[in-house]
Amino acid sequence: MAIKKGKTIITEKKPSFLSSAAVVGKKEGEGPLGSEFDKIFEDTTLGQDCWEKAESFLMKNAVMTALEKAGKGMEEIDGIFAGDLLNQCTGSAFALREFGIPFAGLYGACSTMALSLICAALAIESGGMSTCIATTSSHFCSAEKQFRFPLEYGGQRAPTAQWTVTGSGAAVVSDTEADNLPYIDKVHIGTIEDLGITDAANMGAAMAPVDVKIEP
Repeated sequence: MAIKKGKTIITEKKPSFLSSAAVVGKKEGEGPLGSEFDKIFEDTTLGQDCWEKAESFLMKNAVMTALEKAGKGMEEIDGIFAGDLLNQCTGSAFALREFGIPFAGLYGACSTMALSLICAALAIESGGMSTCIATTSSHFCSAEKQFRFPLEYGGQRAPTAQWTVTGSGAAVVSDTEADNLPYIDKVHIGTIEDLGITDAANMGAAMAPVDVKIEP
């Protein structure tokens, strides 16, 4: 069983990554990490008729790619932990509804991928599941519509405004033991910290101070 030391959980089964996948939009593909992505979509609509459907399509592609890389079928997956930036996890729910895999919707904003991996690791550590998928997605255009203004509004962006990623990541996590596989050794869930940031557009300022609090 897992060992708890303070707020940190040390895993005994060492849940391992069988595969991972990342699919992104055009802007991300043009960045310095472009060669690392599994798939780059040149059209941000991804052939869909709204931004929300495009985000769902991203996640569906990421999950299917991760499954293919792991050599696993959907029937071999015990559970999927997924989240996005939309109300009631609609992006995730519509992306995965046809998979027939037990689904847990998560919302952790920028921490959702870490949160999904934590849930997958602990589900495996408990013995309740043996193979899980952790996944998340976001889309710049659906995020602007959700949290700020639809692009059609034509509002001017603040100098400190961030650019939400158009992309999705997925990982297949398992209790499989193999020396060559990366694994989750420890899980640490943080506390809520109010840093007093009042500029809603400056998300960088709200996150960066965490780094400077860490002692060398």
